[in-house]
Amino acid sequence: MLTVRNVTKQIDDKTILEQISFDIQPGTITGLVGRNGVGKSTLLRLMAGIIDPDEGEILINGVNLTQQPLAKKSMFYVPDTIVMFNGYSVKELVEFHRRIYEDFDLGLFYDWLDRFNLPANRPVRSFSKGMKALLFIILALSTGAKVILLDEPTNGLDIIIKKQMMQLLIEEVSERQISLVISSHHLLELEKMADVIVMLRDTRIDSVIRVEELRQKYKKLQLAFSDGSSILKGMENIQVLTEIGRVTTLLIKDNIAQTLQTLESTNPILMEELPVTIEDVFIGTLGGDAQYVS
Repeated sequence: MLTVRNVTKQIDDKTILEQISFDIQPGTITGLVGRNGVGKSTLLRLMAGIIDPDEGEILINGVNLTQQPLAKKSMFYVPDTIVMFNGYSVKELVEFHRRIYEDFDLGLFYDWLDRFNLPANRPVRSFSKGMKALLFIILALSTGAKVILLDEPTNGLDIIIKKQMMQLLIEEVSERQISLVISSHHLLELEKMADVIVMLRDTRIDSVIRVEELRQKYKKLQLAFSDGSSILKGMENIQVLTEIGRVTTLLIKDNIAQTLQTLESTNPILMEELPVTIEDVFIGTLGGDAQYVS
């Protein structure tokens, strides 16, 4: 298990992350989301042991990464850019990582190269951005690492390869009980894969949401009133996602049953429940078109 406990990090005297705490269980996929500049990549580098926290600790199976650097061998981090490996050939890349990861599965690596039609004898610099992303995901899965951290892994992949890669990750997490953490802006993709979503806001965690509990904690409605939506004012657990004419789309959090009863008692001319998505919660919580009703 990977544990992030009370982690704070400053860069150039600016607080990037503050009192961050959560756990990553084996055999699960955790999505890390937040607006640009909120510190997602910094958090991944902290979790990978590339940089140290100013306060708090990162533990893997109870071992502090700062105090026991060899514990990092059970982790693999794929950043959003891998230009530092452009000078390597695929063979050199494999040999480099085999020296670090004793359980590297060479046969599996080349099987996956064939499966995704990636060349085995070309320099990494000749690969497209999407091919590089796929190559390093295959590399990560071949190392035998128990924790894999991916920063925007599907950028540059076409839709067919993206679906195949997502399925591969889901299969490997389930079969080998890998802990997978994905930072991504592709919320619909994450919702299909992730067990848990960690949402960052400003320097802190805003919420940790289990995807299977999403529809229990939130309700999404379309409402229309003959006299406008003034009835919504003062309902602090409602976030307005959009307003188009008389039709308001909103998100309800907490006190759902009571809120639905209150809304029904106003006899709206339209009241329809819609499926809730992680994107709805992201917009409602972190900004965009959302408005807090007060």
